[in-house]
Amino acid sequence: GGQPRNVQPFSDEDASIETMSHCSGFSDPASFTEDGPEVDEEATQEDLEYKLKGFIDLTLDKSAKTRQAALESLKSAFSSKILYEFIMERRMTLTDSIERCIKKGKSDEQCAAAGLACLLCVQMGSGIESEEIFKTLGPVLKKIVCDGTASIQARQACATCLGICCFIVTDDITELYSTMECLENIFTKAYQRDRDTNGVSSTHNTVLHISALLAWTLLLTICPMNEVKKKIEMHLHKLPSLLSCDDLNMRIAAGETLALLFELARETDADFFYEDMDLLTEKLRALATDGNKHRAKVDKRKQRSVFRDVLRAVEERDFPTEMVKFGPERMYIDCWVKKQTYDTFKEVLGSGMQYHLQSNDFLRNVFELGPPVMLDAATLKTMKISRFERHLYNSAAFKARTKARSKCRDKRADVGEFF
Repeated sequence: GGQPRNVQPFSDEDASIETMSHCSGFSDPASFTEDGPEVDEEATQEDLEYKLKGFIDLTLDKSAKTRQAALESLKSAFSSKILYEFIMERRMTLTDSIERCIKKGKSDEQCAAAGLACLLCVQMGSGIESEEIFKTLGPVLKKIVCDGTASIQARQACATCLGICCFIVTDDITELYSTMECLENIFTKAYQRDRDTNGVSSTHNTVLHISALLAWTLLLTICPMNEVKKKIEMHLHKLPSLLSCDDLNMRIAAGETLALLFELARETDADFFYEDMDLLTEKLRALATDGNKHRAKVDKRKQRSVFRDVLRAVEERDFPTEMVKFGPERMYIDCWVKKQTYDTFKEVLGSGMQYHLQSNDFLRNVFELGPPVMLDAATLKTMKISRFERHLYNSAAFKARTKARSKCRDKRADVGEFF
């Protein structure tokens, strides 16, 4: 290949300036500085677009290192802000670059390209443009996912990308079923290994099986109810075998998928009955109280936390509601379907998830948040407390906390009743 060029990656400074210029109406209050200098938004926007055009050109460079750096910079930009109009004009160029990188690149470049494809569809939302992107990239992604000679990391990234892009497009039911079948062919091999070895062993393929299972589960949440019933009948008796896997992430993925299947099954049939309920709850309870010394403390803590929730879902039909804050808004995650969807997009968008929840029309539609909340800069500034007020509040809280703890630690306190 040619000599690698000196690529200046997309920086946090670019993200913060652009977020401000793009989203002054509904960004987080913390993004506004008190009495800060005015920013020339038009010049900043032009500078950003000039940079992004350069990155798009570099995705066709001869050097693999340069191409990968350009893909990563584009990913950073797409996850941290809304660039709908800019991307709309260049979507075919971007699609062609991603296709070329997935087909011709090595493992790391394929992973970066697949990640960029996810973000491209998230930016475009569910419309004709995303359909065109998926028609081009779908067959390429399926080919890599099913290619046993491709690297596991590339297949894993392509499986995730395939599920997310299909979820966003969703109009063609035939394509939805075809994609789910492709993913099923991957993760059901974990069932086969269980039968062969009488206990799922950890292999390098496990990460691929996990990604395929989670992508398949995401697509199941948008299937028609008659198809959901078929899938539940097909997998509900086989999934518990994956709870014995040596890999913690596989156990957690299988447990959360089981909780989601039970939730969907009870939605379709209020009197849903599972024959092996006692055996399943016994397995889940063992994982929720696991104290094996050969496992790391962090892993045990994470496993027990997840499986306590899974056990409650299976036994008591209960879900521990979570609250997500973004800017002045709040969103409640009150079911496994919503949790699965939120976790998937959070994995893709990373730290940009809150910003996209505020301003991305597609994501707001998925989570039924309505149109973006428009707040002007003056309103946001009044919502933000001053640094001095924040300091006083923290000082008062610290003193109260210290005083309360001192009482508990006072050696003169009467502790005779404990002995």
